[in-house]
Amino acid sequence: MRIVSLIASATEILHALGLGRSQVGRSHECDYPPEVHSLPVCTRPRFSIEGSSRDIDQRVKRTLADASSVYEVFDDVLDQLRPTHVLTQSQCRVCAVSIDDVERALQTRFDWRPSVVALEPNSLADVWQDIRRVAVACGVDEKGESLVRELTSRMGDIARAAGGLTRPRFVCLEWQEPLMAAGNWAPELIAMAGAENLFGEAGRHSPWMQWDDLVRADPDVILVSPCGYDIAKTAAEMYWLEQRPEWQGLKAVGEGRVYLADGNQYFHRPGPRLADSLRILAEILHPDAFPPSHLGSGWVKFVGGS
Repeated sequence: MRIVSLIASATEILHALGLGRSQVGRSHECDYPPEVHSLPVCTRPRFSIEGSSRDIDQRVKRTLADASSVYEVFDDVLDQLRPTHVLTQSQCRVCAVSIDDVERALQTRFDWRPSVVALEPNSLADVWQDIRRVAVACGVDEKGESLVRELTSRMGDIARAAGGLTRPRFVCLEWQEPLMAAGNWAPELIAMAGAENLFGEAGRHSPWMQWDDLVRADPDVILVSPCGYDIAKTAAEMYWLEQRPEWQGLKAVGEGRVYLADGNQYFHRPGPRLADSLRILAEILHPDAFPPSHLGSGWVKFVGGS
């Protein structure tokens, strides 16, 4: 079995299922576990990912207006690797290489046909089903069931511990300029961690927001966790929020309850580490009940002007 994963979450699923040795190629975004860095890269974005959140948003929109995808799949690398399985996704054309990208690449030059496994993680239930889908496609059905049981058990323990605690009003921002709230599985994680989610619906794509919406909601806690950003990049982009006159008047800002998270590694990667994402939320929301095991690596408290 020779597996190419073109989505970071699928790479993590493979390794959690014990299939890491069968992976022969990866996407440009696959970076965990660390040993995947040595694998051939099979994709790249069609635009520069350098610059501010506004710059990136504008490049994505321009690229989608001119092309069917924001990513390029290297058909020559796939031809050399000759995978038996290619893992991709059909959930979002912006987040990662899609099944359409893979199909276009496979139509160009191949005299063989790998099994294409497309993941579609819109909710937590979908993530668990995707783990099962990968396990079945790769012939390790029971390992898939065991992994799902382990993850749901861990997350259930956190949810039960947070269930009787105070439920602050909470906003998770998935993009800084323009504003976007976290959707898909994030509202479920927020509810499990013991908070009232103010924007975004479970199982639905992340919604764009207006500043007036945020001001009217006036949340108790704000988590800034942009898709694809680590903590350092998120902190460097906080000027988009701080320069707005409405920012300082928000309750969460005044009470020092603004936090930054590594959205790239955790919240926007629908795989096994969503269990860690839930733990991060619980640590932020209920520090007395959940000692900070991910502080510094998964999340930090934001200090204005830093």
